[in-house]
Amino acid sequence: MPTFRQAVEAKDAAAIEAMLADDVVFTSPVAFKPYQGKAITAAILRGVMRVFEDFRYVREIQDGAHHVYEFEATVDGLRINGCDLLTFDADGRIIDFKVMVRPLRAAEALAARMGAQFEAIKADALSSPLVSGNDG
Repeated sequence: MPTFRQAVEAKDAAAIEAMLADDVVFTSPVAFKPYQGKAITAAILRGVMRVFEDFRYVREIQDGAHHVYEFEATVDGLRINGCDLLTFDADGRIIDFKVMVRPLRAAEALAARMGAQFEAIKADALSSPLVSGNDG
């Protein structure tokens, strides 16, 4: 199994999804409340892969179960710099996934692009085989 970084750099959505715990909590830089669950987190990450251009990790820091991946990318012609802050459980699954981005103008462009496709992201999550007996 590839590492998280290798899976992201290969744009391997299936490998990334396999690394997520069922009850993963995803904190977006552009939403007020975190999202909970593997299906919605995987769908959001697939959406991000469609939005980011020239994505690359530039630094990685690890402290036990906590990993920080600094990245650079382009969104609508604007350079964006950010960090993926991940916490892994004892089984090596991601249980907490927080994204922070800067500068503000690029974050606003990211919010607009992700917002424009959020209905498709929600539909993607709801159609996931991970969702059974979905109650909302």
